[in-house]
Amino acid sequence: MPDARTEIEALLFGYAERLDAGDLDGVGELFEHARYGSGEGELPLSGAEVAEINKHLVILYEDGTPRTRHVTTNLILDIDEAAGTAASRSTFTVFQQAPGAGLEAIVAGRYHDRFERAGGAWRFSERRIFVDLVGDLSRHLRTVPPQMRG
Repeated sequence: MPDARTEIEALLFGYAERLDAGDLDGVGELFEHARYGSGEGELPLSGAEVAEINKHLVILYEDGTPRTRHVTTNLILDIDEAAGTAASRSTFTVFQQAPGAGLEAIVAGRYHDRFERAGGAWRFSERRIFVDLVGDLSRHLRTVPPQMRG
């Protein structure tokens, strides 16, 4: 049986894997019991709403993917086993190689996440995305949200 850290890491890295595979419904499923959004304040989305906003924003190419790799690093994880809660901070960098373009880093920032244990398994309860560095997002997003404009 995996320990809490391993289960939570699988959630963190599973998010990146699903997004890079173009599985936007799968991304939404990760937040079925969670709030999702950027910055401080109210987190507006959960579940299917997360999938829908990503379908609206993310450009998928002929292979069904956004031609990206989300690399998640610098994980700091605080687990309270007794309470069945956890919090993490991590850094992300998104690389893209879209048709007609070279490989480049297009955005970097931080994830602030919260988790809860329910039914014996860990799941997201909150994801806040903070964008710190912005490159050329024109081949990745149909519309660039205000918080991602350089």
